[in-house]
Amino acid sequence: MTIREILKMGDPRLLRIAPLVTKFDTDVLHVLITDMLDTMRAANGAGLAAPQIGVDAQLVIFGTDTVNPRYPDAPVVPRTVLINPVITALDAEIENGWEGCLSVPGMRGVVPRHARIRYTGFDQYGDPIDRTVDGFHARVVQHECDHLIGKLYPMRMTDFTQFGFTEVLFPGLDALDDD
Repeated sequence: MTIREILKMGDPRLLRIAPLVTKFDTDVLHVLITDMLDTMRAANGAGLAAPQIGVDAQLVIFGTDTVNPRYPDAPVVPRTVLINPVITALDAEIENGWEGCLSVPGMRGVVPRHARIRYTGFDQYGDPIDRTVDGFHARVVQHECDHLIGKLYPMRMTDFTQFGFTEVLFPGLDALDDD
């Protein structure tokens, strides 16, 4: 079990565009995914992108097997390894929702996201993934995939009056955001 350091907002490595993964089902890829899962679990994250731990690769993981303590009112999202993702909005509907990020610890903000999306890509073995999702699941996927193009959620925000410290906005959740 290896817990990797999660880069924080301000680190220039978070602003890079990650290259595509070209080799699947390798020992290096499996170790990276295991480390990412361990790191995400240790931080109570809903997801984690490879660039957040300093690895330039189009790879995200997300989901939990139970309710996530950082998002106690959100539905369970199936644990997924998604490589070389492509996101397609299914309609013009945009939903605003609160987000946090392991790379922006202790803060939350309201972010507009597509309400319904289709995402495609591959798992660690190179098998195709093709899902249509909405709600929190769609939000998590879009948030994590933004890391692959050098975007953090504050860059997507449109109303900074809805941005602040978790301990102020959501008393009780602040201890969980202290990564």
